[in-house]
Amino acid sequence: MTKNLLVELGLEEMPAYVVTPSMKQLRDKIAAFLTDNRLTFDKIEMFSTPRRLAVRVSNLSEKQTDLTEDFKGPSKKIALDAEGNFTKAAQGFVRGKGLTVEDIAFREVKGEEYVYVTKQEIGKPVEELIDGVTDVLTSLSFPVNMHWGTNTFEYIRPVHTLTVLLDDESFLMNLFDIESGRTSRGHRFLGHEVKIQSADSYEEDLRKVFVIASPMERENMILDQIKEIEKMHNVHVEIDEDLLDEVLNLIEYPTAFIGRFDERYLDVPEEVLVTSMKVNQRYFVVRNENGKLLPYFVSVRNGNAEHLENVVKGNQKVLVARLEDAEFFWREDQRLVISDLVEKLKNVTFHEKIGSLAEHMERTAKIAALLAEKVQLSKQEMKDVARAAAIYKFDLLTGMVGEFDELQGIMGEKYALLAGENTVVAKAIREHYLPTASDGELPDTKIGAILAIADKMDTILSFFSVGLIPSGSNDPYALRRATQGVVRILDKFGWHIALDELVEEIYALQFDSLTYSNKEQVLDFFRARIEKMMDSDVPKDIVSSVLNSSTFVVRDLVEAASLLAEKAQEDSFKSSVESLARVFNLAEKADASSAKVDGKAVFEANCKMCHGGTIPGAPVVGKNDDWAPRIKQGKETLHKHALEGFNTMPAKGGNTSLSDDEVKAAVDYMVNESGGKF
Repeated sequence: MTKNLLVELGLEEMPAYVVTPSMKQLRDKIAAFLTDNRLTFDKIEMFSTPRRLAVRVSNLSEKQTDLTEDFKGPSKKIALDAEGNFTKAAQGFVRGKGLTVEDIAFREVKGEEYVYVTKQEIGKPVEELIDGVTDVLTSLSFPVNMHWGTNTFEYIRPVHTLTVLLDDESFLMNLFDIESGRTSRGHRFLGHEVKIQSADSYEEDLRKVFVIASPMERENMILDQIKEIEKMHNVHVEIDEDLLDEVLNLIEYPTAFIGRFDERYLDVPEEVLVTSMKVNQRYFVVRNENGKLLPYFVSVRNGNAEHLENVVKGNQKVLVARLEDAEFFWREDQRLVISDLVEKLKNVTFHEKIGSLAEHMERTAKIAALLAEKVQLSKQEMKDVARAAAIYKFDLLTGMVGEFDELQGIMGEKYALLAGENTVVAKAIREHYLPTASDGELPDTKIGAILAIADKMDTILSFFSVGLIPSGSNDPYALRRATQGVVRILDKFGWHIALDELVEEIYALQFDSLTYSNKEQVLDFFRARIEKMMDSDVPKDIVSSVLNSSTFVVRDLVEAASLLAEKAQEDSFKSSVESLARVFNLAEKADASSAKVDGKAVFEANCKMCHGGTIPGAPVVGKNDDWAPRIKQGKETLHKHALEGFNTMPAKGGNTSLSDDEVKAAVDYMVNESGGKF
């Protein structure tokens, strides 16, 4: 027979972004725990709310599978002495396996007999292994932890309950000073504590106290309720998946409702309204069939429909307050002058170790100009780059961005257009923030791309220069995202810019505000980001080889890795690489041989007789006047004359056993001793 296992951990409210990953982590670790303990099962169902993590294991075996394992020991001649008794070596071997010499059998392996023992372990009942669940729970990792009371241990949130049931049997355990039982907590306001009767009744027991334990069921409830709202009001509700996931992990019992705001607020830019609703209030945006924004919003209550009209009024009141602010800032910001805001950026700190935002912009402008030349922008495009770089952070001092920081760049574009800036410059102000995520949207315009790269390059190099370098998972200034952004933008536009050369040129720029340092660490950081762009199927040795090649052009590196990985599957690849390696080795040896030629030694042994002053007409080593007209002929000509002979001088000075490299080395030595530089 099989059994069903339920494990539920009751906590204080967790942050929404933690719930789903933690639920999946619990599932994976429970699965690993059961597998490691030789317990079979059919499936693991996952449950979660802001105040609980739970799994249910279906058809769990009653006991471990029996274990039979063979162990090979010493050879027979070592295991037995002259009298045929077991030696200490044999005795020690079996003792280490928890067996005796009576368990020994001899088996022939490749013509020689060896000691073998077979160890059999009878599987334990699952009840004897359940205690290991607490180790699983304590091993869960979270992005942040806290401790509570006088306790020394830390966890994502304080633990209140632990329930471990095998069918309807409860197990007594201790986790963080909490004794397990079968008590779970219902909805914070509508429910109460409830006894979980069995693993199979878990969902229904919680439903009675207004908790929908299954996130999938809660999601379906939300979507069904929104569909009803759409049908009733003839509107379209925009379902943002990220927002849906967040809302899902903020509630235990969902009830969707629709609210309204005054149409006059639609005069405020749509981005502002959407940000207020989605980001600040976690509302779903409502549009008509043509996609036009309507003065409505949809929200999800954590509770039932009782007194829902009061909830609607309360949410409308909160939203209107934010929209009033937005309307005010939109009106007042239009009175501001861009040049005045840029001037004020001198007093805004970019980072205490790096300097002001104005200084950051000045460095960015120089880098942008360098990039513009490298990609051969037109004169007008260069002007646009320069203008965008001169003002692109001004919107940070507007009231709107001060209130809604998610709108930085977006409002910059809108205010720039209102101030008469051309569309290219305005768009670049918005695009320079892109991408806002590792796989996020990239700039569409060349001007925006140049400004984005320049801004990110100064950010990366500045932080590296003052020692604020990411380590491990710690990256408070999002430098990995910035580096990934640079790499992805270069790849998108197909700009064949070698990153090592670009970094070298940027380091050569002179700034009054900062001197860049830690160049090699910067380049290694870029290599790591390029590696992330390569297909995961590419073998590590190919990745390593490509990243350490002579080129540092992003697209070339990615394509080379992909092509080599593809070619590596061909039968002829290995032999071709081995042949090429031999060629390189021979070439290196040849170069090394050439490099070892001592020109002075060759001169002393073969050339000194003629060029030491004893032969009339022969230029004397050390007499610059003798050699000056000959040096003017050039290196290649002198080498040719020495190798082939010239006038009365025989080929190779009469010593044909000399190699070409030896002759050239002798010529170079004589020239360099006589005023030349070969």
